[in-house]
Amino acid sequence: MTLAAHLANAIQRLTEVAEPCPDETPPLFSEYPLVDGFPIHIRHFQCDHSLFINGSYLIKGVAGAILWYLAQEYQQQGRNNFSNRELRLQPEIGLPELSDNLEARLVLLKRRLDERQCGVRIEKAGRGRFCLTLSRPLVLNNVAK
Repeated sequence: MTLAAHLANAIQRLTEVAEPCPDETPPLFSEYPLVDGFPIHIRHFQCDHSLFINGSYLIKGVAGAILWYLAQEYQQQGRNNFSNRELRLQPEIGLPELSDNLEARLVLLKRRLDERQCGVRIEKAGRGRFCLTLSRPLVLNNVAK
């Protein structure tokens, strides 16, 4: 049963859609324009991937590493559309190789962001894809230790 579960997990990863279908291509930037105003401050602690938004604790661990990766990509590349496959291939996120529960971690992260109403949201953008939506400018602060 263990072998079958691992095989099913590997097959699922191989069959995920890495890029959207041509008729489902999401826009490069969110359709919600950034509003001028007080920026959203995200503070990341590398030791345990704890994240604080505007001084309030949000989440830690792998889910914190995921949001930190998304925020960095948004700030450096201007991207807000991502795929599950892309996250699985990022070693700095620290997903376990077997049974990574990425979808469950994304649901938890989305729920926390929605509860806090901090101006940061994660929305589905198609099969195996999601979008980072920000309502205000973003300021990132990485704390090494």
